[in-house]
Amino acid sequence: MRHLIALAALCCAIGWPGGGKAQDAQPSDIPPGYVPADERDFVVREVAIPMRDGVKLHTNIVIPKGLVRAPIVFARTPYSADRAISAAASNRYSVALPAAYAELAAAGYIIAVQDVRGRHRSEGDYVVTRPLVGPLNPTKVDHATDSWDSIEWMVRNVPEANGRVGTMGVSYGGFTTLMSLVDPHPALRAAVPINPYVDGWVGDDWFHNGAYRQSFIDWLHWMTTDKSSRYLLQFDREDVYESWLKAGSVSGMARRLGIDSLPMFRRLVAHPAYDAFWQSQAVDRILAARPLKVPVLHVHSLWDQEDIYGAPAAYAAIEPKDPGNDANSLVIGPWRHGQSSAADGSRLGPIDFDGNSSAWYRRNVLIPFFDQYLKDGGPPAGIAPVTAFETGANVWHRYDRWPMSCASGCPFAARAIYLGADGSLGWTAPKQGGFAEYVSDPARPVTYRQRPILSTFNPRSTWGDWLVDDQRFAETRPDVVTFVSEVLTQDVRLAGQPIAKFFASTSGTDSDWVVKLIDVYPNEHAARPELSGYELPIAMDILRGRYRDDPARPTPIPAGKVVGYTLKLPQVSHRFGKGHRIMVQIQSSWFPLYDRNPQKFVANIFTAQPDDYVRATQRIHFSPRHPSRIELPVIAGP
Repeated sequence: MRHLIALAALCCAIGWPGGGKAQDAQPSDIPPGYVPADERDFVVREVAIPMRDGVKLHTNIVIPKGLVRAPIVFARTPYSADRAISAAASNRYSVALPAAYAELAAAGYIIAVQDVRGRHRSEGDYVVTRPLVGPLNPTKVDHATDSWDSIEWMVRNVPEANGRVGTMGVSYGGFTTLMSLVDPHPALRAAVPINPYVDGWVGDDWFHNGAYRQSFIDWLHWMTTDKSSRYLLQFDREDVYESWLKAGSVSGMARRLGIDSLPMFRRLVAHPAYDAFWQSQAVDRILAARPLKVPVLHVHSLWDQEDIYGAPAAYAAIEPKDPGNDANSLVIGPWRHGQSSAADGSRLGPIDFDGNSSAWYRRNVLIPFFDQYLKDGGPPAGIAPVTAFETGANVWHRYDRWPMSCASGCPFAARAIYLGADGSLGWTAPKQGGFAEYVSDPARPVTYRQRPILSTFNPRSTWGDWLVDDQRFAETRPDVVTFVSEVLTQDVRLAGQPIAKFFASTSGTDSDWVVKLIDVYPNEHAARPELSGYELPIAMDILRGRYRDDPARPTPIPAGKVVGYTLKLPQVSHRFGKGHRIMVQIQSSWFPLYDRNPQKFVANIFTAQPDDYVRATQRIHFSPRHPSRIELPVIAGP
């Protein structure tokens, strides 16, 4: 024992392992107070900006060295302000910053990116798309006040700034950009909402016309289980088609995954219809009730897989407040969600755009827009009220309004293309009656893409490309009806919103209707053989039948009765080329992107029981009395 005590004492004396306190006293290899040499051509100031309620919001301010009297482009995000400015480790901002920010910095802009309250390094409580102060928000703060307070602090505390600020952001950041317009700070001189979340029930993120987007349960879990989004949802199978089918209803899946207690999920279950909860938060309605004080450039993606409704809706809501047609502008590009800000906008999936469309937009529209309104003595931007890329022709157009074609009041009149017998599709209304029939079985729902279907955040997922997937996989199913035109003898150009007006009957008492407008490539495509026969979706969407008359008050569909439906499809700017064909597909499920309709009317589909799901015989009718058609926004011109 005496020998062990002596050995322990020796260890303590010389700092060997087991020597206790002497080991802790060994000098650290990380010296205190070390400041690394900074050879960067920019500085990043990390600041905590105080809000009116005392909460401090983490903000990164990126300033290229040498800038003086520079404007600030300000973004507010729930996805980490730190990650937003770190494209790569480099001492040059041209490499270190993501493409859009790098180009703005090169053009003489300060970049400021902030974590919204309750997310990542910002203090406070996080509420998903926090509503404005009022009945749904009993506090004294919202995104409008946080924007105002942040801009006030920056114009007072960033000495390199010229006192002018522009807001910009993608998706949720597009939503916060629109919120900055509700009560704009005097220093806010321009805003660029990109693919913004605008209305979560009509056509962004959570629902489309009443059908719940199951893909966003991944996002809900990722965003509301931890302020830094450390936890990804874990499904029991890689092919989530099987997981969702086994779970039954959305609530069944939520229980299985343990997220049925999350506050946002409970709000979704409590508000399946377009009630006051959704209507009062719809950003287009909010902006329509306020004056236009700040010039806005709305950026829309034709194949936006997440928020395809938002930008055109916000643009349309504000447009009546722009009598000079010079303060409310729209860009329509051939992109997925957020691709306008990416380095490469030359293609989407297999579709090539003959050049980097994203870089073109930033160089010719975005930066000139900001220059005009934010720089001292900025030159006129010279941009058009509407700048639209025409897919199919791969050319940019300058328009003085949008849409260019509609039922009435537009430069061009919409033209109907009619569904007919034997799967025909033509410009002449049907002269005889008929219908196309299929059986919709909830036990075998139609997929929204080919299986296996990976979860949204699976590292191998191509979620961003699914809106350009070849639709031949669906055409072969017996529960999808297809109508196709003759080969086109001349180009057909579209610039506006296709509207499906169709007549259908069901043996059930509820039903979903999915309508797809498709460009069918020639059977032999010499320029791109891999696209021979390709069925390229141009506009697709879903309508939950119970909301056909009133989105706020669902009612059963009368079984066996022919009922008229109207479904507004997403905006298009497209040319069907000579030699192509126009196709329409209709089906009654789009799984697991959207939850299954039981096809029997129940009070709340979120909580439908297994025996509620029934097969239904569906008929799409076409006759002089029931002329099912797509009203296409056709325009003339080369």
